[in-house]
Amino acid sequence: MQVEQGSILTALKVVKDPDLQRDIVSLGFIKDLKIDGGRVAFTIELTTPACPVKDQLRDQARAAVMQVPGVTAVDVQMSARVREAVSADGARQSVPGVKNVIAVGAGKGGVGKTTVAVNLALALARCGSKVGIIDADIYGPNVPIMLGMKGQLTTDGKKIVPAEKYGLQVISMGFLTSDEAPIIWRGPMLHGALQQFFREVAWANLDYLVVDLPPGTGDVALSLSQTVPVAGAIVVTTPQQVSLADTRRAVAMYRKLNIPTLGMVENMSYYVCTHCGHEADIFGRGGGEEMAIALGTPFVGRIPIYQPIREGSDVGVPLLISEPDSPAGQAFMRVAEQTAAQVSIASYHRPTIPLTVVK
Repeated sequence: MQVEQGSILTALKVVKDPDLQRDIVSLGFIKDLKIDGGRVAFTIELTTPACPVKDQLRDQARAAVMQVPGVTAVDVQMSARVREAVSADGARQSVPGVKNVIAVGAGKGGVGKTTVAVNLALALARCGSKVGIIDADIYGPNVPIMLGMKGQLTTDGKKIVPAEKYGLQVISMGFLTSDEAPIIWRGPMLHGALQQFFREVAWANLDYLVVDLPPGTGDVALSLSQTVPVAGAIVVTTPQQVSLADTRRAVAMYRKLNIPTLGMVENMSYYVCTHCGHEADIFGRGGGEEMAIALGTPFVGRIPIYQPIREGSDVGVPLLISEPDSPAGQAFMRVAEQTAAQVSIASYHRPTIPLTVVK
């Protein structure tokens, strides 16, 4: 029996992306479909290498095609092409070499925002994405400390070349000042520095550029919203009420700035005893998820209190490098997968521009 291409595509229409709520055929995910007698081969091209359901989609697609009469074998390959964020109104130019800008912010300091930003970037890279990070916390640039970097930036004759560590491309004000020197700047100077970080850096074909913002609702977030199209923001909170109150203000700020809130992360969510495994809710628990539901914002995960997270940040070896398979490391991976999924969902609610394939 001759197997027809139309029969294969019809069978694949039963497989739906659970985040985008459409079948993988109408989404254009099926590539390189080949039929050789009863053998069928094709590629499913997802919107992110960090897709949390890629194994599920592969298995469902293989099972669906095997039901087609005449099919004897199915070879399914998985790939990904991240869509590029563009300004809906065309007022903000995309960042050269960057497809999606993800802001990481918090309503108050001390909630582990930079720790989440660094490990989120590393988790996205671990999934196979090309990732960079901007340390936009101008007054307290701690990303170099957490990545174990001391450095001098170089240029290619035209633009600043970002430093690299653990597969990340990195820019920070910490590379330009000494550890003891305070940065005492007003708003216009902050805006100028942020412009340089985006426009005068030779970012190299990034899928995601994570921006670690200062805590609170100040000038840098406003400048970010005016400077580049932002795919969305991840808001970091802790369970206690004082943090949640400030988090509500941060979410409201992003809405006023037309920056979608991709999700909320509850950091320091609980403590797990390393001896007996008992979980203790030191700061309370579940407040972040409850607030996310109340605000209509996705909840992308909770991170436990785990001593190696702090130790790794102090010595420049983040948890996603030292213990990626630990329960806390896997929690960061889930946050990255859910964040990437939310970026993909957002990308289907805005127009895209053609992507240039770099060979």
